[in-house]
Amino acid sequence: MALRITHLRLVNWRNFRSVDVDLQARTFLIGPNASGKSNFLDAIRFLRDLTPGGGLQWALGDPRGGLSAVRCLAARQQSDVGIRVTIGTDDEPTLWDYEVQFNRHRSLKVPAVVAERVRKQGEVLLERPNAEDRSDPERLTQTYLEQVNANREFRELAQFLSSIRYLHLVPQLVRDPDRSAGRKDDPYGGDFLERVAATPKGVRDRRLARIQKALAVAVPQLKQLELDSDPGGRWHLLGRYEHWRPAGAKQNERQLSDGTLRLLGLLWAILDGEGPLLLEEPELSLHAEVVRRLPQLMARAQGKSGRQIIVSTHSPDLLSDPGLALDEVLLLGPSSEGTTVEPARSRREIRELVEGGMPIGEAVLPHTRPRNVDQLSLFAAK
Repeated sequence: MALRITHLRLVNWRNFRSVDVDLQARTFLIGPNASGKSNFLDAIRFLRDLTPGGGLQWALGDPRGGLSAVRCLAARQQSDVGIRVTIGTDDEPTLWDYEVQFNRHRSLKVPAVVAERVRKQGEVLLERPNAEDRSDPERLTQTYLEQVNANREFRELAQFLSSIRYLHLVPQLVRDPDRSAGRKDDPYGGDFLERVAATPKGVRDRRLARIQKALAVAVPQLKQLELDSDPGGRWHLLGRYEHWRPAGAKQNERQLSDGTLRLLGLLWAILDGEGPLLLEEPELSLHAEVVRRLPQLMARAQGKSGRQIIVSTHSPDLLSDPGLALDEVLLLGPSSEGTTVEPARSRREIRELVEGGMPIGEAVLPHTRPRNVDQLSLFAAK
C-alpha cells in the first residue's frame, strides 16, 4: 500500500498562523482568491526541497524569497516557522512523523533549525538540537533530512518526501522552453518535453498511447502521439490529426491548443511517479465536461498506483463528481489572523445540503465567495 501524507500541521507559514488538518488520498483545496491555496501546496513542496539536492538554505532562498517572505504576517512573539507531517497508509496512518521549525539565528544571521524531530511508529529517531548542535551552532543551518550521511535511519522518509511532485503547466513554456532554459523539474513545464524524452522508450510509448486514447475523448481528431527530435536536438511532441488527406496531418506542441497541452501534461503527471502529486487549478483551459471527468480519472489512476493527489480549484464542475466525499474537501477562509483550514464536513450547513442531495461544489463554493464581489460590476461606471 502506497505511503501518503495523512496529516499536516503548519505554524506561521505564509497565510497560515496555525493549521492542523487531516489529508485524504484525494484532497481538494477551495477558497477565495489569495486565501492561500497555492501556499498550502507550497508547504508540501518545501518538504521536498529539504531533501538531498536541496536543503534549508536553498529552499528558503531563490524559490521563496527568504525567511521573511515565508513567515506569516499574523505571527506574534512566537515567530518560529514550523511544518509537521504525518505519513502512513490507510491501515497505518501514523507510520512516520517529521517536524521542522526554523528561524533566523541571532549570531549566524541566517535561517537555522530551531527544532527537528523524526518518529517512526512513535519511536523517536531524531531530536534536535542535540549536544553536537549546541557545541557547533553552524550545524543548525542544515537539516538532517537533507544530509545523506545523517538521514540513514529515516532514509525511507527522505525518499518519500523527495518523490513529491507539483504541476502547474504553462503551455507557453512548453512551446518556448528557452524561457526556462537550464531549469530541471520545472513545475511550470519548461522542461516537460525533456522529462518525457528522458523516460525509457518502452514506458514512454505505452504512456503516450494511454494518453492519446484518453485525449481522443476531448480531441476526437487526435489519432496518434509521438516524441521526436529536430536536427538541432530539440524534442517535439507530435500529434497526428485526422484530415481530409489519407495520411492525416501532424502538428507539434506549437500548434496544439492550451487545453490540449494542459490536459496532456496532467495525464502524464498522473502516470509519472508514485509520490504525492500537487495540482494547481487543473481545470484551466478545459471544457466543463472534461473537467467533470477529472475526479474519476484521478480515482482510477489511484486505484492502480495508490498515489496521493492534492488539488487546488475554483471549479464547481471539478467538485460535481458524485463519488466525491466531504472529507476530501478542505475549505480555506482568510481572516486578519491568518487563513483557517477546515474540512467541509465540519460545517453543519454544508453537511445538511449535501445529505439533502446537493452536489458538493454547489454546497461548498458559496462559502468561498468574496465579500462585496457584486461591487466589481461598478468598475468604470463613472
